[in-house]
Amino acid sequence: MIWRELWDQTAARAGRTEARWLCEEASGCFGEEFVDVLDTVATGVSLAHLDAMLARLQTGEPLQYVLGHWSFRRLDLLVDRRVLIPRPETELVAEKAIAIVRQLASERIERPLIVADLGTGSGALGLSLAAELPSRLVEVWLTDSSADALDVARANTAGLGMAGECVRFGLGDWFQALPEHLRGELALIVSNPPYIADNDPAVESVVSEWEPHSALFAGGDGMNAIRAVVAGAAEWLAPGGWLVLEIGAAQGAAVRELMTAADLQGVDIHRDLSDRDRVAVGRRSA
Repeated sequence: MIWRELWDQTAARAGRTEARWLCEEASGCFGEEFVDVLDTVATGVSLAHLDAMLARLQTGEPLQYVLGHWSFRRLDLLVDRRVLIPRPETELVAEKAIAIVRQLASERIERPLIVADLGTGSGALGLSLAAELPSRLVEVWLTDSSADALDVARANTAGLGMAGECVRFGLGDWFQALPEHLRGELALIVSNPPYIADNDPAVESVVSEWEPHSALFAGGDGMNAIRAVVAGAAEWLAPGGWLVLEIGAAQGAAVRELMTAADLQGVDIHRDLSDRDRVAVGRRSA
């Protein structure tokens, strides 16, 4: 059977766009390359791969895990059940963090700026900094309390090539994962911590059943992880250093209060494309 027919058949089960992604993955041809092979016969190995992916999809497994990778800004990240699926909202966090580091570098750059992505998961935030900022501008620390998640982040770092040479890793809860000599030296802390309240009924079943709970849920009000990061930020940031956090849509006021109480300056809450609270930023006094 040719790929054009397989695409049509798969679309009847998974949707036209999703079918295209699945057929590309099975064929090993992506973008225009896939268009070029539409009238060629699929191999037995490719058919078996496509069938296996469709079977997984039928069980309710998220498409991103079935494919095994997902895009985030300029990156194509390996993802599986060990880490959260990268989401568009988090790209706004990366955008803000990158802009801040560029501004800091324009103010002064005598040595690489040290940044930490706490609770990195797949590495999406920290690796975006490493990939999109000029070489030798930053030293990026990726930390996570999950050794499995760090394994995924390491694999994604390898995919950066030479841009990944500035990346370091730390295993542990939040600031405990960082070496002591970095205390008071961080130019930027960025994090997408868990911020969903335990047993929140609004969480879709596909999320709660498949994605790691430790990266999703954070206590009765969803603020436990945010409190931990904010509480340690001023101590670990260098003078003039910034904290950039992804937060829940209803957490802006509470996070602003936390950050202000922690002596962070210029606290601001930025909204996402759906006009919901999404990114909190604050700066240690210079």
